Amino acid sequence: MSTTAAAHPLQVLAEADWRARREAHEQRVRVWTDPHQARAARGEKHPVYDFLFTYYAFRPSWLRRWHPGPGVALQGGAAREFLRWRGYHEITLADGSSVVVLNPDLLTESRREFLRWLRGLLTAVQSRPPFFGCYGLHEWAMVYRQEPAELRHNKYPLRLPPAELARMVEGSAICCSHFDAFRFFTVPARPLNRLQPARENATQLEQRGCLHANMDLYKWAAKLAPFAPAGLIADCFELARDIREIDMRASPYDLRRLGFEPIPIETPEGRAEYERHQRAFASRSEPLRARLIALCDELLSMVGNQHR
Repeated sequence: MSTTAAAHPLQVLAEADWRARREAHEQRVRVWTDPHQARAARGEKHPVYDFLFTYYAFRPSWLRRWHPGPGVALQGGAAREFLRWRGYHEITLADGSSVVVLNPDLLTESRREFLRWLRGLLTAVQSRPPFFGCYGLHEWAMVYRQEPAELRHNKYPLRLPPAELARMVEGSAICCSHFDAFRFFTVPARPLNRLQPARENATQLEQRGCLHANMDLYKWAAKLAPFAPAGLIADCFELARDIREIDMRASPYDLRRLGFEPIPIETPEGRAEYERHQRAFASRSEPLRARLIALCDELLSMVGNQHR
């Protein structure tokens, strides 16, 4: 069923245009999704990259799916393919032609509440000074005094003997500010953290120097699908993937047989290298976070216009 167009302006894409954009997006992300799916078909686990598809529960097929984002209308008969997915509807423009656009009715009160919360979190993180003194010790706290069989990646050796690893953790200032990293600390490691992050205090503690806070930009973009443009989701995924590599290179696991050279944060040189990466990721995260904040504003405005 076709409905009349809303008053807010639309960018209308001809079918050839949006098909080309969709194809370019699929080619870009398949560089990441195809190897993962091939490993999954073989029953092969990857200690670095699986995290991006398991912890962040956004399926490879969803990452490949192109969404134009708000304010974009798709022309052509093939655009009706999008009507198979929740979030799209067909409208009639002033010239009498039909196009497919995102449906603001999907932005229910619960989703609007989430948008307001997310905007508050992202704005707080963006305005807070970054901290660069954690040195990736969260990964070490996740294996602290843990039995070998209980390690998440127990097919790979640790770079230090358990006693030396424990001394490293106990002699370091652990200051993890990210709850979803802190909650995986071993029980004896939790009191060693200077902070006690929880979901309830994320807005007060999260900061843009944190690798996990910057990886989570992908999580937030994915949660906004189909309203988040596919390009924004892919950009956030690419950042998360690059961060994950550094996160695991700085971990106590020895992953050299997979091609990941350790960043030895147990040495001054390793800590300096980690901080250089951390600063670069903080800089890369800022424009992505700004785009997510702008998207939250646009979606909330779209709902407001709809109900005037």
